Amino acid sequence: MKVHTESVSFKADQKLVSFIEAKLSKMEKYFDRIIEARVTLRLENSGQVKDKIAEVSLSVPGETLFVKESAKTFESSIDSAVSTIRRQLIRYKDRLRRKSA
Repeated sequence: MKVHTESVSFKADQKLVSFIEAKLSKMEKYFDRIIEARVTLRLENSGQVKDKIAEVSLSVPGETLFVKESAKTFESSIDSAVSTIRRQLIRYKDRLRRKSA
């Protein structure tokens, strides 16, 4: 699975990119036919606090799974996005299994 990481209005350091790739590579044990993953990182100014937003898009055969999470750090927003997209991936796999049965 290819992981494309894009950061909007800032430069993501290699440590963050490696963290994202490590988290998303674990998705392959839930479903092995993931085509690619796209991650967009951006900062959002909402009042005095800058929220870190992570958007994760997984391309699977016939569908694209998408989640958008925000938190105080990119690591925590990636963590919650990965857990949400893992649930979506398991549901997608169950739907595939029911169709073929």
